[in-house]
Formats: sequence, C-alpha cells, structure tokens
Amino acid sequence: MSHVTRRDFTKSAAAAGVTTALSYSQILGANDRIRMGFIALGNRGDQVLDAFLKQPDCQIVAVCDIYQPYMDFASKKIGASPQQFKDYHKVLDLKDVDAVAINTPDHWHALQTIQACQAGKDVYVEKPLSLCVAEGRKMVEAVRKYKRVSQVGIHRRSSGFVREAAEIVRSGYLGQVMAVRAFHIQNEWPKGIGNPPDEAPPKDFDWESWLGPAPKRAYNKNRTFYRFRWFWDYSGGQVTNFGVHYLDAIHLALGQDAPTAVTAMGGKYVIEDNREIPDTLEVLWQYPHASGSQTLVTFTQINANAAPAGINNGEIEFRGTKGTLYLKSNGYEVVGDALSPNEFLARSPLDRSLDNWRKGAKPVLEAKKGQGDADTKHHARNFLDCVKSRQETHCDIEAGHRSTSAPLIGNIAYKLKAYLQWDGKTEKFTNNLAANKLLSYQYRAPFKFPTTV
Repeated sequence: MSHVTRRDFTKSAAAAGVTTALSYSQILGANDRIRMGFIALGNRGDQVLDAFLKQPDCQIVAVCDIYQPYMDFASKKIGASPQQFKDYHKVLDLKDVDAVAINTPDHWHALQTIQACQAGKDVYVEKPLSLCVAEGRKMVEAVRKYKRVSQVGIHRRSSGFVREAAEIVRSGYLGQVMAVRAFHIQNEWPKGIGNPPDEAPPKDFDWESWLGPAPKRAYNKNRTFYRFRWFWDYSGGQVTNFGVHYLDAIHLALGQDAPTAVTAMGGKYVIEDNREIPDTLEVLWQYPHASGSQTLVTFTQINANAAPAGINNGEIEFRGTKGTLYLKSNGYEVVGDALSPNEFLARSPLDRSLDNWRKGAKPVLEAKKGQGDADTKHHARNFLDCVKSRQETHCDIEAGHRSTSAPLIGNIAYKLKAYLQWDGKTEKFTNNLAANKLLSYQYRAPFKFPTTV
C-alpha cells in the first residue's frame, strides 16, 4: 500500500464528497502536526493563539488580520514566519491548512465559518457563535453537510471542574433544581467606554472590511476592537459576551439546551457613554425539567455597581431542593440546605419556638468543593484531538448554537419588552410573529445572508 499524505487524503475525501470517520491517528499517526490558519488576532484572537501555541502538535502556518500590527505581533510569537494575509479568503485557499481559528467580531462568524467548511477546513470559531439565531442554524448545517470537526470557543466546556460541577447538578445531588441565577457584575460608572466623536478611520485600519455585512456607519473608535461588544450591529452585548459562558454551563448541568419561554427588562440607566446595549438588565428563561416541572433561569447584568453576588463572588447559583451549587471561574462549592424535621413544617411560632426549629435543622447533603482553571488551552487540546479522531468536540457547533441562541432570544425579548414563548425544535416564537422577524437580519450589499450551504 502506497504512503498516503495528509494532503492526498484531504483531496481524495473532498473528491468523494465525504470525510471518513476513520481517525487521523490510524491514517497518519497520532503525532502528526495539524496545520492551522488564524483569522483575526486582536484581544481574544491573541488569547486563542496562545492556547494553540501551547500544543506541540499544532503548527500555525498562516495569519490574517486587517490590522498589520496585530499580524506582526502574532508572527513574532509564532516565530516561524507564517504567511500573512489581510484577506481571509486567501487563508481558506491554502491547501496546506487543515483547520482555521476564527476570532473575528460576532457579525463575521457566520460567513467565515460556512466558507471555511466549504473549503474543507475544520473550524474553531469564537463565541458567541452568531449575531442572530438564523445564522447559527446555517452554520450548523454547513458543518454537518461538509462533515467538518467544529469547536465553538465557549472554552469552559473543556474545564474539568465545570464538567464535574455540571455532573453533580445533573445527577440529582442537589435535588430538583428549580432556579438558576447567573451574574455579570462590574462597575463602569460614570463614563463607561466614553463618548468619542465619529471621525475618519485611521490610515492603517480598513473600516470597510471591518464592517463587512454590518450596516454602513461612520467610523467611531468605540465600534472597533474590544468595544464593538457595546453595539448591536456587531454583538449581542454582555448577555452574549458573558451570558453565553453561563448559559452553556447551565445547559450542560440541566441537560436541557432550549428554553420554553423568555422575557427581559432593563436599559441604559446611569452610564454616560455612546453604548447601545443596556448597563442594567435582567433576562429570565424558563426551561423544561425531566420531572415535567420547570426551571427558572435568570441572567443579571449590573454594570454600575461591583458588589459581589453569591457566595465567594460566584457567577452562577444552582438552587435545588436539597442544596445549592455555586460556580465561579476557578471552582465550585456545594452547600446543603438546612431542612427542619417534618413535624415542624407548616407550624406557626405558637406551636414550636424558632429556637427549637433551628436546633432540629440539619443539612440533607454533604458539602463539596472543586477547583481548577478555565484556561483556553484545554479547549484547544480537545479540538486538536478531535481533528485527528474525527470525534465530536466538547462544544460542537450544535451545542454552541444552542448556548448562543438562548442569549440572543433574550435580547429580542428585551428589545420588544415582551414575554415570548419559544419552540426549540422549530427555533421560532409561537406567540409573537413580529419577534420571529428578529431571528435574522439584512446583510449590507454585496454580502448575502446565507440561505443555503
């Protein structure tokens, strides 16, 4: 049997229109390097690059960014003179690229992911997956049609302590979980991101390419780089920026990935800047429970007060009938609830003193603690392993889509000031036809919203 190179295998699989499930390790050897191209290298792109550079079987052969200083900085880190491009299509055209990491702003994710799949590349795409629900579904269809390995950059899915905490909740250890609360709390008061004027874009910054399918707007420095997350044209705000992490962990823990209803209230109450997203927000979802009951999930965004929430500044609270699990960025803690003996229940203070009630109260489960880290390197490792094995990653495209969709429909409820019922199978609202129009949006010409893949 003649020797088969990775390039020959890719060509023959593409010609046949299929990707075999036979693992790369069986064909080429488990230690073969996976050659990657990086699209966008600022902020999160730089962090993702660091995570992949820690993997000995990953070779970065190409980088792409519209901002030259970012490419130069990344190239120095890589240290092997990767090819540089300002047009991401040229990265997708490279025959020696096995996979790409897409780290652009949210409004670019759909087009680049779908085109990468069509080019035969496996895809690591940053969170949130999409700017609207319809985009996300088309991305799922593309990954499935072209049989690509995908990883959505909700990197906590690959953290051992998060998976352990989710298993504790899912196992029923807390009893029936009736409420989950998640928090994004920081103090940006009073000036927030500021209010710079619109101006001409810098000479070394391609504003048209940055906008892509988004509406034509005057250049404003707050609409670029990290701060684009404060504007609806490019992002879903903090409910998708941080909320996607939280909803993903909640989905994993509850064993549910689609709410049945959502509503929201909030606004830009106190911060004086040119943001469009709220500085104060409460989103509520209702999720089905295996018992036939429901679980209430809330996301609280407070950006003008930094007092911690929960125990030890926890980010998520899972409240069950027997106890509570507090999840934060580097660990979790389970605290048992103190239940009174049944003979004291439904009694007034005239029947038994509160002191006697307290003496009889005992936790009904043992406390637990777990620690770890949420380093993106674990997520990168899982992706590379699955590129070789052709197995599903920890945060495959469908899981990432579902964890992004819940925050996105929360934003729709906020914008419409409505209570919306959601059908997770059809991905449509059942009680508000106007809300369904916000599940997609019109791309700016000449870009076309993906209708088929």
